[in-house]
Order: sequence, then structure tokens, then C-alpha cells
Amino acid sequence: MATSEELMVPLGRGWARLAYAATREVPPAEVDGVWVFRLIRQDLREFGTAVLSRVEGDRRRIYTARYIHTIKGKERGKFSATIQEVGSGPLETLETLIRGVEKRADDEMPTRVDPATWFPDGRSGASRAPENGALRAPEEDAASRPG
Repeated sequence: MATSEELMVPLGRGWARLAYAATREVPPAEVDGVWVFRLIRQDLREFGTAVLSRVEGDRRRIYTARYIHTIKGKERGKFSATIQEVGSGPLETLETLIRGVEKRADDEMPTRVDPATWFPDGRSGASRAPENGALRAPEEDAASRPG
């Protein structure tokens, strides 16, 4: 997983979990672009949004991936993710499709991230579930190890 400096956005605990959830809907090997929006932390929760571009044959499909992660309080650790197809078109329409996503996101410019960096274990191993079934961000795993 990339550092927050490489992504130019703060990494939240939910990004790795969102990427894993996305593998259930979108084959990572078909994803040719990932864009992440700035995290929003409000009250006890963290909200994250990413846009995925998928090449499927001669079509490009665009997905919005969102998560809500409770980071404090009684429900700490609660996580929900949604992956929704929001557009499709010919392969060459990527810029037009992404501009449409930016308009709907109040003109905030997302940061492009290499799909091999964003998906867990890189693109080839992204469909493999994490060991013991847990969905954790890498920084959570490191913090929980004795040391």
C-alpha cells in the first residue's frame, strides 16, 4: 500500500477495506484507473470516496466506491461500503466520464492512484481474502502487533 505522501491524500483506515470490498464487484485486473477524494472525518466517523475505471471489452465502466467507518465511540470499527456503477461508454470517453463524476462531487479534484497500489496485495492477488477473514488497513495490523 502506498504512503499518504505518494497518494497526496491522507490514508484512512477504511481505504484498504473499501478496496477489498470493491474486489467483490469489480475484477481488479480490469481496473485501469482509481481516483480518491479527500477523506472527510465528521463526528465519530470517517467517509471515503473513490472512483474506479474498468475496461470490459470495448467499453469503459465507471464505479463510485464509498465507505463509512466508525472510528470512535460505542460502534468503533463498524464499516459499510457501497460500490455503484455510475456510467459507461466507449473506451476513449474516460476524460468525459471522469469530468461528470467531478461535477457531481462539487468540483473537487480527486487524486489518481495506481490500481496496483490501491488494491490489497496488488492487482493479481486482490481477490484473495485477508487471513483470518479480517478486513483491516495495514496500519491497524502493524499497531496491533506486539512489539
